[in-house]
Amino acid sequence: MTKEQIIQNIAGLKSHTSINYGIKTKTEAFTEKLFYTLFDSNANLNESISELEKQFKEIVQIACKKEHDSCDEFWYNFLDKLPTVLKQLNQDAAYILENDPASNNIDEVYLGYPGFYAIAIYRLSHKLYTLGLLLFSRLMSEYAHRITGTDIHAGAEIASPFFIDHATGIVIGETTVIHENVKIYQGVTLGALSVSKDMKNAKRHPTVDRNVCIYANATILGGETTIGENSIVGGNAWVTRSIPANSMVLNTTTTEVKIKELK
Repeated sequence: MTKEQIIQNIAGLKSHTSINYGIKTKTEAFTEKLFYTLFDSNANLNESISELEKQFKEIVQIACKKEHDSCDEFWYNFLDKLPTVLKQLNQDAAYILENDPASNNIDEVYLGYPGFYAIAIYRLSHKLYTLGLLLFSRLMSEYAHRITGTDIHAGAEIASPFFIDHATGIVIGETTVIHENVKIYQGVTLGALSVSKDMKNAKRHPTVDRNVCIYANATILGGETTIGENSIVGGNAWVTRSIPANSMVLNTTTTEVKIKELK
């Protein structure tokens, strides 16, 4: 084929979509600016919030499918929620500092903990999700996923305080519910037993009650699965049914240690 024919072919194959890739890069810039505004003590709040408003409205102009006037209202609804989100995130940071013996001070948590960054972007994207800005919230949460290795769907309901340690490989599904004072470690999956499309509006992911600790690489599946309060789920456990309060769930795989005989 000639160059012109190839171009026509590609254009025809693209004609079924109306994707504007700019929304992705704009969302990433907005996410970084938002995090800076909330946590950098040197940020000029008046200037930063004005810039955030401009960025937000540019993104919504691409993403919003409603009348223009209705789309403009999203910014003020989102802005109104920021103090509440920041209060929750300060609680999360303090909880991380309190529970991680490797943490030296609160600044370290804000600046250097991927788990905290993942929680922060989750809480902010969750507000977009509740406003019905689903694409915007998805792009924000996927940016955090790429940066931290932690995949928290913006639709999940996660109370504060919440502690994620090490972060990498964690998956928290859309209909997950997590109550206060929960701690989870790397590789944990809170997922669905089935991924059938007809379950779109059903609760597909687990509920984790207060004061639960879930250790590395544990997998907990199913919308009817509840981990009762004050329970511990051990590393590499596979859980597909509810666990009573005050339980300890252990993986019973045996590890043998043999001592070599010296020759």
